[in-house]
Amino acid sequence: MTNSADTVADPGVDPVDPVTVLRLLREGLAAAEATIIRFQALRDAQLGAAQRVAEEIAARDAGAGAVRGESVDLATRSVAAELAGVLHMSDRVVQARMARAADLETRFPEVTRAFGEARINAAHVRVIQDAGARLDETVRAEFEQIAVDACAGETPHRAKRIVERVAERLAPRSLTERHREVQEQRRVWREDLGDGQKALGVIHSAAIVDGIYDRLTQQARAVSVANAQAAKDDASLKSESLGDPGDARTMDQLRADLCADTLLTGTASGHDTSAGLLSAIQARVEVTVSVLTLLTPDTAGAGRKKSPAGSGTSTGSGTAFGVRTEQPAELAGGQPIDTHTARTLAGGATAWERVLTHPVTGAILAVDHYRPNADLRRLLHARDSRCRFPTCGLPPAAQDLDHTIDAAHGGPTEEGNLGGLCRRHHILKHQTAWKVTQRGAGILEWTSPTGATYIDRPPSPVTFTVEDPDPPPEPDPETPGF
Repeated sequence: MTNSADTVADPGVDPVDPVTVLRLLREGLAAAEATIIRFQALRDAQLGAAQRVAEEIAARDAGAGAVRGESVDLATRSVAAELAGVLHMSDRVVQARMARAADLETRFPEVTRAFGEARINAAHVRVIQDAGARLDETVRAEFEQIAVDACAGETPHRAKRIVERVAERLAPRSLTERHREVQEQRRVWREDLGDGQKALGVIHSAAIVDGIYDRLTQQARAVSVANAQAAKDDASLKSESLGDPGDARTMDQLRADLCADTLLTGTASGHDTSAGLLSAIQARVEVTVSVLTLLTPDTAGAGRKKSPAGSGTSTGSGTAFGVRTEQPAELAGGQPIDTHTARTLAGGATAWERVLTHPVTGAILAVDHYRPNADLRRLLHARDSRCRFPTCGLPPAAQDLDHTIDAAHGGPTEEGNLGGLCRRHHILKHQTAWKVTQRGAGILEWTSPTGATYIDRPPSPVTFTVEDPDPPPEPDPETPGF
């Protein structure tokens, strides 16, 4: 028997084998997804063309005496309204998409090409376009190339961290400068939700908001644990315990109540005792920061001085060899924070964990701390700053440390046999046919039930590398000894 390709079918393959069916579904879905992405790219190209048509109409009207700015806006509205009926969208949404599509074609030609070839999808395009919006023409081509390579074969969520880091390195203004401006917009607001409820919102520094949420979470967890313990204790002891056996509040409800307690009374109660246990809980904010960021003088707002010709450095600008030495610190999970906040947090730290990285790849090599028995966990926490299953991006707080080769089967408890996995993928690894193999340097190779392989590399932390401005000469191949 032959198939449509005129080849003999393998008689040993069961056509109803679920693994075979899954493999065919995977290949078919990959082909369908690539086709969809190409059509999405085609749609964006047409929206970009519609924007140019609107500009041509505006130019014609301007020749008749109309004001150029008003003419462009009116023409764009008219064209967007024409297309809105076809797309079944609001004309405002269509107008915004037209502008974005035209901007993509004009300023990001390499991204447009990769999109049309289905090497990246629409979500990748949004990540790159948003991150690159503040870059000027002199560095945009370099940014595009790196960003497209980072997104190819990776999820948008996981690629976003790398793309934003590259954009930050090439940005004309540092994160610290921009942060100072946007901090002027910090505020608290309330919003009516109906049914007797309102929402309270706050905009503040990322480190502060993370600290607030972490402290509330620790307090809520303390109450939840105490409630569970109180339910097990003898009735005579319940009056002296922190918990309430009848308290059935969820973690979200506890966080909300404790937040209200703190804001209204200055102290979180949540069934607290006279010892003030919940009030004593301090927030935990984890920051990864380059040592050069801590050492670089804060020159935001200062005039830039040109270095002597040929010196290779720029004094007063926080740069060396054309690269900004003041790189943003990052909260656990990858969100960048300004230098001032990072230095403040670092200055108040009672202990330091030194994360040693490779100067080129940024791979975690070692972690130093005063308590050796916790070194391994600290090293893995630093190396695996997200779940190590392909496509997952959950932060370290949600991870379990998994033995690649089970300890029960002789697997050692060491860096080369451990990886951080979220609970969902930890269970998936142990309870399904998914397999994982350590390939060294923290690289994990995952194999799916159908035999497909996926390589997951540990995300590199904040790093700073420079090239030697005066490299040694190439050795003469004819010189003895070479």
